[in-house]
Amino acid sequence: MTIYLDAVWLLNFFLDLMLLMLTQALAKDSTQKVRIIFGAFIASLLVPLSIFYPNSIFTSVIGKLIYSIIIILCAFKFRSIYRMIKLLLLFYFTTFAIGGGLIGIHFLLQNPVGLSANGILTFNSGYGDPISWLFIVIGFPLVWIFTKGRMDKHAVEKIRYDQLCPITIQIENTSKSTTGYIDSGNQLVDPFTKKPVIICDEHFLKQWFSSVEWEMLKVAHDELDFEKLPKDWENRINIIPFQGVEGNRSFMMAIKPDNVVIFYNDQKIVTHKILIGIQFADLTKDQSYHCLLHPQIVKMATANSA
Repeated sequence: MTIYLDAVWLLNFFLDLMLLMLTQALAKDSTQKVRIIFGAFIASLLVPLSIFYPNSIFTSVIGKLIYSIIIILCAFKFRSIYRMIKLLLLFYFTTFAIGGGLIGIHFLLQNPVGLSANGILTFNSGYGDPISWLFIVIGFPLVWIFTKGRMDKHAVEKIRYDQLCPITIQIENTSKSTTGYIDSGNQLVDPFTKKPVIICDEHFLKQWFSSVEWEMLKVAHDELDFEKLPKDWENRINIIPFQGVEGNRSFMMAIKPDNVVIFYNDQKIVTHKILIGIQFADLTKDQSYHCLLHPQIVKMATANSA
């Protein structure tokens, strides 16, 4: 069997480079790309070491762990032991995630991929099986992109989860509860009363209206004809002008509630000094929350122990 070391080495260099780039992305590290490339080169040296020195310490478990630490120190700046351990664990995580993804696709497609204890080696003879090489060259970046996308989405969802809190709104002696999302981008304030505006969607607000009243409310909004507002709601509806992201001026209908209770960080926030903007659509597709909360509420409202 003939092994073309340069081809296998080059392939492993690019695989290690992508693994280190993914580690850097997950760690939010600002290390320069040149250092990441150098770390990938050091990592790829394990291929000739494994081939020419199969009984060296670097082929053992402890040796591989030491070599992994060397890779991390070469690829990233040393700031602290904690940071180094975190990067090392992320490096192993990305390696297992990508490797597991490739193995899963391999069993799904039943493509010939050669695996060894030292990494992914795709040679059979000469430059290896062309299908096997193609599988790695195409499959690895696809699994890399998928893994990074899922981790980025998970990070966003975690941030969103941390900003979700229960909210109860009382209007006309009727109280309804839902989940609110503290949106730092929501800076809408009524220019006349200076009250902050939270935004609730159609799914949640329709509970206080009959079907006829809700349709009248939508018609009044769409046609800019406020004489068509439901009679029983005329005293509770405010019109709030605002400027959209693109600079377009518009308005929003808002309801004056009797009371609003928000449970935030083990505290119970009670206030009536807000307005509820009406969103004539759902805020989210997954129905994870139905209310965009104003960040000012947390600062200005009186907080009591829950």
